[in-house]
Amino acid sequence: MTTTSLRAAIVGTGAIAHAHAESLRELGVPIVGVADQVREAADGFAEKFGAEAVYEDLATMLAEARPDVLHVCTPPVVHAEQAVAALDAGVHVVCEKPAALSLAQLDEMTAAAERNDRRLVVVFQQRTGTAAAHVQSLLSSGAFGRTLVATCQTLWYRDPAYFAVPWRGKWATEGGGPTLGHGIHQIDLLAWLLGDWTSVRGDLWRLDRETETEDVSTATVGFANGAVAQVITSAVSPRETSSIRIDTEQATITVDHLYGHGHDHWRITPAPGVDEAEVASWALPGVEEPSGHLPLLRDAYAAFASGDELPATATAPGRSFELVTAIYSSAAHDGALVTPESLREDAARLASLESPVTERRPGA
Repeated sequence: MTTTSLRAAIVGTGAIAHAHAESLRELGVPIVGVADQVREAADGFAEKFGAEAVYEDLATMLAEARPDVLHVCTPPVVHAEQAVAALDAGVHVVCEKPAALSLAQLDEMTAAAERNDRRLVVVFQQRTGTAAAHVQSLLSSGAFGRTLVATCQTLWYRDPAYFAVPWRGKWATEGGGPTLGHGIHQIDLLAWLLGDWTSVRGDLWRLDRETETEDVSTATVGFANGAVAQVITSAVSPRETSSIRIDTEQATITVDHLYGHGHDHWRITPAPGVDEAEVASWALPGVEEPSGHLPLLRDAYAAFASGDELPATATAPGRSFELVTAIYSSAAHDGALVTPESLREDAARLASLESPVTERRPGA
């Protein structure tokens, strides 16, 4: 089987679905069906991307279109239900982040993938790109020496109208605030670069937006390699940036971008006294591919077609979700230290991320 012999379907035709459809078109993968609650939106999407049919609901599409892969591009509240239905129908799933409303739901999704011998891919496209792959390889090989300290910032701006959308900013329908919906991308990239986390202390803040959830979070994260990182996520920052800085014994590595990165966004600064030949060996590859949906889907579809294991850019869908859940868990317990073991004992947070949020406004 080849990539182009696979057949895709898409549920949900909002803005992010366009990124999926454009990548599928680049890969030559036919879209055999689309479904959306708003029929007019589905019809327009199908016409734009040449989908073969439009369906009123997911169950009918799975039964009649019989896709090999389902792309879940709906709001988070239905991700788990739709993904499990597809996996139980023998269909691979590519799911937009956040994958689910809770870690318990994500566990159900991964269990469904395992029992049906299908693959579950959660879209964390920040892992992709030749620069990220190169830096990850250097870090894991020890080329930079020990990793010491890091910062991870997702400083975005979402105006009040953004949170006025009915399903946003509510624990029951969005699952969490910007930490889950926005910051998880950079948190996932940080964890992909540094490896397993061992501890989290976190706080949730509501500073300016009318929302049930936080609009800012702060956390300190410890990693198994000994590194410690400060993580901040914000939806109230007018000058937007997504950035990671990693300080090691031999160098400082930074990536500063917004929604995607290429070679120009990465910088490796050697520590004083590092040999020039050593520095030269750190140079980014001569051939550049930026991050994005296309490289992620290309490599995932290659694995779907061959039956091989998923590439590193598409594995471990729960790693960053666990880390994010740990931030909410710590906040729910007055900033207590959370470990991977103690996280699994917080039954309330495994079922729902809902946590107390500290209000910081004049007079509050």
